[in-house]
Amino acid sequence: MTPAREESLDRTTLLAYALPGFVLAIPTIPIYIYLPALYGTTFGLGLSLTGGVLFAARLFDVVTDPIIGRVSDTFRWSAGRRKPLIIFGAAIAAIGLVRIVSPPPEVDWTYLLIWSGVLYLGWTLVAIPYAAWGAELRQDYRQRLQITSAREASALLGILSASALPAVIIMFGYSEVGALSALAWLTILTGIPIIWFLVSRVPETDVYPRHNATRPKKTADTSSLKNNGPFCRLIAAWMINGFANGLPAALFILYLQYSLGADAAIRPRFIITYFLAAILAIPLWQKLSRHVGKHRTWCFSMALAVVAFGCVPLIELGAFDAFFLVCIITGASLGADLVLPPAIQADVVDYEHWKNGEPRTGFLFALWSMATKFAQALAVGVGLPLVTFMGFDPDQLTDSGQTALTVIYAWLPIVFKVIAIALVWNFALTERRLITIQRRLAGRRCFTGNGG
Repeated sequence: MTPAREESLDRTTLLAYALPGFVLAIPTIPIYIYLPALYGTTFGLGLSLTGGVLFAARLFDVVTDPIIGRVSDTFRWSAGRRKPLIIFGAAIAAIGLVRIVSPPPEVDWTYLLIWSGVLYLGWTLVAIPYAAWGAELRQDYRQRLQITSAREASALLGILSASALPAVIIMFGYSEVGALSALAWLTILTGIPIIWFLVSRVPETDVYPRHNATRPKKTADTSSLKNNGPFCRLIAAWMINGFANGLPAALFILYLQYSLGADAAIRPRFIITYFLAAILAIPLWQKLSRHVGKHRTWCFSMALAVVAFGCVPLIELGAFDAFFLVCIITGASLGADLVLPPAIQADVVDYEHWKNGEPRTGFLFALWSMATKFAQALAVGVGLPLVTFMGFDPDQLTDSGQTALTVIYAWLPIVFKVIAIALVWNFALTERRLITIQRRLAGRRCFTGNGG
C-alpha cells in the first residue's frame, strides 16, 4: 500500500511550530559561549572548576532525558502528550535562567551547579517533546526538512538577537553581566505569547492506534536499538560532531580575547556574523539536499568547517578580517548541522517503528538529546581543563599558552568532524528507502485496523 501524499503544513501552523525555536535559542549565547568564561574568570571560580561543575550539571541533565522522553510518549493528559510538558518546563527554565545569569555578588560552585541544573531540567522538559512533536507533524522526507529548517531558522534568529543585544547594551556602557540579564528577560517576555501560540494552534498527531488498547511496552527499552543500524550510526556521528562543535563554543570568548585580541566591544560582532551566515546558508543546504540527499549534504558542510578551522592557527593577533571570513564559513556549516541531522532523525524514527513495531518518537529524541548534552558537557569538561593543563593561564599569558588555546580551539575539532563524516557518508536510509519503509508501515496499519 502506498501512503497518500501529504499536504504541506499551512503557513500559520508552520510559523506557530517554528517560533518557540526562537525562544529556546536565545539563552544559547549566555549558556554555551559566555557562561564558561563568565564564571571561570569574572566570578573567579577558575576554568577547571567551572568546566567540572558544568560537566556535572550536564550529566544530571542527561539522566533525566530518557525519563522525559518516555513520559512524553506514553502519558496522555487532556491537553495532549507534548503540550503539558512544554508549559511546565518553560516555567522551570525561566526561573533557572534568571538565577544563572543574575547571580549575587558572591558565588561559589554550588550556586552554579544548582541553578544550571534547574535550567537544564526545564530546558529538557521543553526541548524533547517539542522536537518529537515536529517529527510527527509530517512523514514526507522533504517536508520534514522543511519543518526542521523553519524551526532551526527561527532558532538562529533567536541566537542572532541574543548576539546583537549584548553589543548594543555594551555600547551604552553596561557590562556583559548586565547584557546577559537583559537576554534572560527577553526570553521570558517573548516566550509567554509564543508558547501560547504553539499549544493553541499546532495539532498533536497521535501515533498510537486508538483501536489498540495495548500501550507500548518497550518505550524505554534500548536493547532493540542495537538492531537499528541507521540509528546507531547517526547518533554516533551526531554526538561526535556535537563534541567537535562544543569545543570551539566553550573556548570561543577565550580565543577571541587572548589569541585574537578582540575586546568586549567587537566580540559580539563575530558572534552575529557566525549565526547570520548560518541562517543565510540554510536555503542553500536545502537545495543541495534535493540533489545529493540529506546525509551527503551534511558531510559536505562538515568538510567545509574542517577547511575553515584548519586555517585558524595561521591568523595573527588583531587580524579581525581573516577571522570574520572563518566565522562566515563555519557559520554556514552550522546551518547544515542544525537543520539536516534533525530531519534525518525523524526518518530514523520511522525505521525504528517499522523494525520493532513501536512509534517511540519521544524516547528516540530523548536519546539524541542525551548524546547532544553529553557531547556538550564533555566539550566543556575537557576543553577548559585541557587548555589549563597545556599551559594557558589568562593571568600569566605566554606564547605557548596562547598557541595551546588556539590549537585546541581550532584543530582538535577537525579530528572529530572527519570521524563524523566517515560515519555518515554511506548512510543507508535514503529518500527511496524511506518511501519503501513508509509503504510497509501503511500496509501494517491497514492490516491491524481491519482486525489483524
